[in-house]
Amino acid sequence: MLENLVIIGTIAFVHLLGAMSPGPDLAMSVRNSLTYSRRTGIFTAVGFGLGVAVHVAYCIAGIAVVIARSILVFSTIKYLGAAYLLYVGIRSVVSRQAGMETGTVTKREDVSPLTAVRMGFLTNILNPKATLFFLGLFTVVISPTAPPPRSILVIAGLVMVVDTVLWFSFVAVFLNERHVRSFFERFQGYFNRAFGGLLILLSIKIAFSRD
Repeated sequence: MLENLVIIGTIAFVHLLGAMSPGPDLAMSVRNSLTYSRRTGIFTAVGFGLGVAVHVAYCIAGIAVVIARSILVFSTIKYLGAAYLLYVGIRSVVSRQAGMETGTVTKREDVSPLTAVRMGFLTNILNPKATLFFLGLFTVVISPTAPPPRSILVIAGLVMVVDTVLWFSFVAVFLNERHVRSFFERFQGYFNRAFGGLLILLSIKIAFSRD
């Protein structure tokens, strides 16, 4: 029992550190939370959580090994992910709000919850690094000679999904705190370009990565 709790706790903690590190998910979370609203940021976090659930599911099923070892499958996911981030990044850079003058506050029309969830899900699921991360996480933590019951892995997976949603929801809430939001609205155009450029750079990094 104690050993299973250690496995769940270790997986959850390492995953939380990974979620908090800079990457496509964090960039998209910040972008949607600041560009749109707290609600959109939270629904984007739900999309990330759904993506994590898919990663966990195929890792438990053993499909992650196939994806990691297949150049064609891995490359397809990699380029689709890079293309999606590039698309979102370019939209942010050329947005009409990007040209607004400093000090002018213009509320950008919010997106629907479904759209926010879809953006979060696609950003997470099309990140090829996530496949390697989850595969490596399960491989390092779980002993092949004495694997835990599948139910324990499912519980660990659910904890990671909750970790993801809570962390990025916290990001959305924090960024929409009154003083933070007020500062953003003064320089909204610059932030749109900055985060759009960051997403473009991430897409290029993913597309040209060798692993």
